[in-house]
Amino acid sequence: MTVAEKKLLLDINDLKVHFNIMPASSWPWTKPGKLKAVDGVNIRLFEGETLGVVGESGCGKSTLARAIIGLVEATDGKAVWLGEDLTRMPASQKREKRKEIQMIFQDPLASLNPRMTIGEIIAEPLKTFYPQLSNDEVKEQVRAMMKRVGLLPNVINRYPHEFSGGQCQRIGIARALILKPKLVICDEPVSALDVSIQAQVVNLLKELQKEMGLSLIFIAHDLSVVKHISDRVLVMYLGNAVELAEGDKLFANPQHPYTKALMSAVPVPDPDKERSKQIQLLEGDLPSPMHPPSGCVFRTRCPISTESCAQQKPVLKGGDSHAVSCLQV
Repeated sequence: MTVAEKKLLLDINDLKVHFNIMPASSWPWTKPGKLKAVDGVNIRLFEGETLGVVGESGCGKSTLARAIIGLVEATDGKAVWLGEDLTRMPASQKREKRKEIQMIFQDPLASLNPRMTIGEIIAEPLKTFYPQLSNDEVKEQVRAMMKRVGLLPNVINRYPHEFSGGQCQRIGIARALILKPKLVICDEPVSALDVSIQAQVVNLLKELQKEMGLSLIFIAHDLSVVKHISDRVLVMYLGNAVELAEGDKLFANPQHPYTKALMSAVPVPDPDKERSKQIQLLEGDLPSPMHPPSGCVFRTRCPISTESCAQQKPVLKGGDSHAVSCLQV
């Protein structure tokens, strides 16, 4: 089934998240500066697909995810979920929508309450949204979900510190899926885990997605992991979307200079190809999101930039299968 034939779940239109930042040494009347964490992102997510989100640290990946789910407030733009704008929704209505959108966090242990048993942690969403369920019904669902994510039901009364990082992430996955959501946002869920455990968690997510009909937004730094799990990939730079494409197309033929630089840094499991590969190093430092460059935000590090790149800000052009934000491509 092509992207065009799938049901549209989430439509993000010109979404912006700006933070007011006061200088460390400032007078009371000093105006705060604006940190543009996300600066006008446009993406669409379809039913049953996995959208990978990649980019350097500080490019706005996690802020974008938190703006979608409502953990940070959007400054402007829209995040339309099944026809309803989440950014302008009353708090009570937005709370109900959280049953359909859940999140898995980066640090598995830090995201779990150390004073609660894992049974209580996984059961908390059920008790919040379905208070009519009896304790026996809640326990039955919790045990079933624990078994599904690879946790033995007899450890239900243990605490998070008694588990490894991989097991804690399985607890986080169970907590996110206990409500049977339609969308799960995975904010770098494997970055704190060993490589072998990463593969187990990624494969588990793929199995659960197929079984439960989930859509995923998968944020990661490891492009190999993103390639393995994603249907489409969004590349972000300094709060902006610079390229969006189907996974195979993006890795086979990246168009944006920044995407090419990222792809060139991915290790190739063939020693001969790895030695002969030309790595495209980016020159200069990452600009401050407080004072981004005019026009194209990537122009200060771009090998093909021209004077026009400083005058005009490019927009993401193309279809859902491949779109690029570059004046020179």
